[in-house]
Amino acid sequence: MSKTVQVIFTPSGKRGAVAVGTTVLAAARTLGVDLDSVCGGRGICSKCQISPAFGSFAKHGLTSSPEALSARNAVEERYDRLRGLAPGRRLGCQAQILGDVVLDVPPESQLHRQVIRKSASERVMVMDPATRLYYLEVSEPDMHAPSGDFERLAAALESQWQISGLHADLEILRELQPVLRKGSWKVTAAVNRDGTGPARLIGLWPGYREAPLLGLAIDLGSTTIAGHLVALDDGRVLASSGLMNPQIRYGEDLMSRVSYAMMNPGGDVEMTAAVRAALAALAETLATEAGLPARDIVEAVIVGNPVMHHLLLGIDPVELGQAPFALASSEAQNLAASALGLTTIAPAARAYILPLIAGHVGADCAAVALCEAPEARDVLSLIVDVGTNAEILLGNSTRVLACSSPTGPAFEGAQISAGQRAAPGAIERLEIDLATREPRFKVVGCDLWSDDPGFGDATAATGVTGICGSGIIEAVAEMRMAGLLDASGLIGSAEQTGSARMEPTGRTHAYLVHDGTALGGPRISVTQGDIRAIQLAKSALYAGARLLMDEMGVDRVDRVVLAGAFGAHISPKHALVLGMVPDAPLAQISSAGNAAGTGARMALCSLAARRAIEAQVRRITKVETAIEPRFQEHFVAANAIPHATAPFTELAKIVTLPNPSFNAAAADPNRRRRR
Repeated sequence: MSKTVQVIFTPSGKRGAVAVGTTVLAAARTLGVDLDSVCGGRGICSKCQISPAFGSFAKHGLTSSPEALSARNAVEERYDRLRGLAPGRRLGCQAQILGDVVLDVPPESQLHRQVIRKSASERVMVMDPATRLYYLEVSEPDMHAPSGDFERLAAALESQWQISGLHADLEILRELQPVLRKGSWKVTAAVNRDGTGPARLIGLWPGYREAPLLGLAIDLGSTTIAGHLVALDDGRVLASSGLMNPQIRYGEDLMSRVSYAMMNPGGDVEMTAAVRAALAALAETLATEAGLPARDIVEAVIVGNPVMHHLLLGIDPVELGQAPFALASSEAQNLAASALGLTTIAPAARAYILPLIAGHVGADCAAVALCEAPEARDVLSLIVDVGTNAEILLGNSTRVLACSSPTGPAFEGAQISAGQRAAPGAIERLEIDLATREPRFKVVGCDLWSDDPGFGDATAATGVTGICGSGIIEAVAEMRMAGLLDASGLIGSAEQTGSARMEPTGRTHAYLVHDGTALGGPRISVTQGDIRAIQLAKSALYAGARLLMDEMGVDRVDRVVLAGAFGAHISPKHALVLGMVPDAPLAQISSAGNAAGTGARMALCSLAARRAIEAQVRRITKVETAIEPRFQEHFVAANAIPHATAPFTELAKIVTLPNPSFNAAAADPNRRRRR
């Protein structure tokens, strides 16, 4: 066994054991470190430059010495001679790791890849996958009783496993004869029996195969695509990864992508090709991360909203952009994975796509319903999958309702003055001292608060770059709790609030969170425009939930579940202060993590789960927010923080909100309010 050494990358803090002699670039890729490379490791582009750090690192429990890296080679010497390497810099594709080492990835060598927060939740499931392994002993060919190799294999499957009517696509027939002969007519077959068509031969291996089959569970979001590589023998998640949906370049939200397809002939084809290529790349990434061959992936389950669903299938989504928002098909799909561009996995692999609930409520919401199963509880559950287009479920054992609400991209950092996605350096947590009105914050990629010793050093590489979705939510809620923001959403001046951090911006004011200009960084403020963007987003979310409550005939819910990649990182207290969700006891507001991804994994591992959700979506009542007159009424009332009329009694038990008014005219009881 080859000797391994420890490597630690900063500022990400990612660490792991690699074999002696591994290049830094290879180690970075193995550990998922954000190290750029364009030339593929040929020592040409220089984008993979790193800076080794030497000395004793008590925090990491190791000592890093100059001998931990190989000496500069001819490629690096030539590059340094022709173009120059900064002192101490090395090319990651050329430097080999020989001992325990700490390596810093400078900002110019980082891709600034978004931190993907979608992860599979561990959940006990009954394993009943559609694709299973079967060991077979096939009779040899006989000139006196001629029949094809496939026919004899099918006969063996029927006689030994009572599975009849086996079907094989051309891709698997091409591999059949060599495998049978290599295994001396003893083989292990992977057979898919989804229950919606014939049994299909998916893979064939000589002799007895001990390794489990692999499957993909993919949550195809409009912003992020998250994938989990799953062992189909016991449901273990072997690897999880994600990437940005490349369709973002055609539009940040769903309707802008539909518009792109409408306005640009062939635009839907472009978006289909982009997302299919991304899925193929994600499959390879997951297999590489797990150290397993991608061709062992025999099945994929994919969930997504209706627009993502149609574009993946190559269906023009134009009808989803206009009433009555008709779907091409709402049924579950079981088809060849290669038809969806998943050509890097087993050639005959299958893909299953969960059913859609309605024109704006997709397979991802169905997956959330499968994961959370509100129909299995007597208590009333409100389940909110927070994203650019929020999908909301409300139900119990009596009835389940669903709707979608156009929250827009503000919750994900878009439309915010200093907004960005959740990448290293982005403010993700924020607190404001009620006495001093001074802020402190945490950034993605660092565990320290901004007022902790060592924060500056820990964030020197990334800096403080902006504010992401969870950060802006906490910022607005904290400003409301600190009396810097009134119930209408108006930011007070320095004189009105007593805080020098309130800065005039024309006719309005902004709250200064961080001034990084001395270090060449940005000034990060929460502006009046930011407040309005968050008000619009949270009002749409609240109004959708309230509309379902009206339909159910209730004023309160028993529990609230925040789902989705972003929802998993929302503070329940701040969500209540903001009025994102209807009032509920804080202890009854929880996160389900990436419930859509978990639902996809359940469908991957269990045929019973597929049949259950196919039946359940037919029982879910869809409420269309676009045509409900009360939606606008709820939306307007929800513009106040937390709400104009709802008492929020549970919130009052944990937080006492100040009641300033920063608009003199608003304080005049004779002034007629606009509605």
